[in-house]
Amino acid sequence: MRLLRYKLLAIVALVAAMIPMQSYASSESEDGQVNVKEIIFHHLGDGYGWEVPFSHVYRIPLPVIVRADDGTWISFSSHKLQEYVRITNEKTGEEELVAEPRIVTIEKNGKTYQFILAHISKHKNKVVQIFPLTPQEEARVKAEAKNNPEIQGDVDKAEAIIGGYAGFNEVYYREYKPHDISITKNVLALLIAAVIVTAMVMSVVWFYARKGMKAPRKGVGFMEMLIDFIYTGVIKSTLHERARKYAPFLLTCFFFILVMNLVGLIVIFPGGANLTGNIAITLVLAIMVFVITNVMGSKHYWKEIFWPDVPLFLKFPIPIMQFIEIFGIFTKPAALCVRLFANMMGGHMIVITLTLLIFIFAAFGAIAAGGSVFISVLFSIFMLCLDVLVSFIQAYVFTLLATIFISMSTDKGHGHDAHKEDEKEETETQNTESTDLKVETT
Repeated sequence: MRLLRYKLLAIVALVAAMIPMQSYASSESEDGQVNVKEIIFHHLGDGYGWEVPFSHVYRIPLPVIVRADDGTWISFSSHKLQEYVRITNEKTGEEELVAEPRIVTIEKNGKTYQFILAHISKHKNKVVQIFPLTPQEEARVKAEAKNNPEIQGDVDKAEAIIGGYAGFNEVYYREYKPHDISITKNVLALLIAAVIVTAMVMSVVWFYARKGMKAPRKGVGFMEMLIDFIYTGVIKSTLHERARKYAPFLLTCFFFILVMNLVGLIVIFPGGANLTGNIAITLVLAIMVFVITNVMGSKHYWKEIFWPDVPLFLKFPIPIMQFIEIFGIFTKPAALCVRLFANMMGGHMIVITLTLLIFIFAAFGAIAAGGSVFISVLFSIFMLCLDVLVSFIQAYVFTLLATIFISMSTDKGHGHDAHKEDEKEETETQNTESTDLKVETT
């Protein structure tokens, strides 16, 4: 009974750690209200630092690597982009630690380079290179700043960026967006996910290398079950004799997406990066499926696109069906991209919104705050458990659809000769697998 109690406490502690309960006091708007939009997009977005657990101010520094306007590559730590200062909260009278942006000055090859983290304009939250202005140009920019509705005449506002000009401490600079290959939070999270997937798969390889054909147990047995479930139930049942050719790519997609989904549900390092909720990452995965589908497409696949088996008036002289088929080439990977992105981003947004209800209802008194804490935590735990299930489902659905798309493109047709050739290839594949198994057993 005591052991069961300890296990339940460990599970509750783990789930509680997955709830984003950082202090959001520093993310208040000017009227003292919690800025829900800023907090949500801050959590879902990328960054040049990784949040320290249970702190909304400190960041784990990451390397910033940018190419300046003259082609020189500059690298520095992201902790130089901001400094920590204490300010007095006018509402509570207490001192708070906040992170303020600052200019990074780098000396290299006898030249001086200056960079700052932009806060407004199309380069928001990106590192930009800045240059001093002439007195005439600075006067013109300040005059434009006074008439800007976002700044409302406050030329001291550090975040002010107007038409390619960055303002900082009453001084304005011309900005330039350099080529950026920095190791951001999402980049580092991708590398961590890749390492985890490699370790998971190699654990099965190392087990069989050491213990032969013994049945694995525990974690290795669970990994083998997942591999067999996806390979046998999805890949082989759909691709048949072509399964071994495309299985490495499809299995990698499944485990990579699964790990990214699960790691993204954990707030503390190395979790917290919303990878599959970033459309750029899901787009790259979809493009890879698009390339394989069309590069490996059979003659029958391309024939059905440019001259499908439909009545002649639907494809000549007006190529109606050809247009639909070509359009379908691009809609399939687009559906893969948007489905994964929308489902995972939506789950994160719901959990964050439920958590923020605590701070929103706190303004209505202690009773409302206490009730909102109970309801928010309860529903957040429920949504996180649901997100764990959704993480498996979305990885499975992506792999299943990718397998179907590859199967459709590599199909050789439905003729008698094609079926005979498929049966011959499948027999050869089965004989090869049987021979490989005999050699491994020996």
